[in-house]
Amino acid sequence: MAMTDVLNAEDIKKAVGAFSAAESFNYKKFFEMVGLKKKSPEDVKKVFHILDKDRSGFIEEEELKFVLKGFTPEGRDLSDQETKALLAAGDKDGDGKIGADEFATLVAES
Repeated sequence: MAMTDVLNAEDIKKAVGAFSAAESFNYKKFFEMVGLKKKSPEDVKKVFHILDKDRSGFIEEEELKFVLKGFTPEGRDLSDQETKALLAAGDKDGDGKIGADEFATLVAES
């Protein structure tokens, strides 16, 4: 499944482009711009599984660094600081990774 099966390609392009500058990533604005916030819980879960590249059932810190690339190959890598901030926002149980329910909460809170 491709990200464009769930989200509008034009929305993805605009959202990724808005955060192309280093240290500019804001997950709340990004999830809203990309249209994820308006999606059903099932669609949010589909996006989670696309971003979970190693199919572990979690999005680990290494995968978070490439979260924008998960939406489009043109996306940039997040900086270490941006990655850690995103992990801290999403990792509610403190296990160092983001599960599907934590991801859904992260999107809903944005």
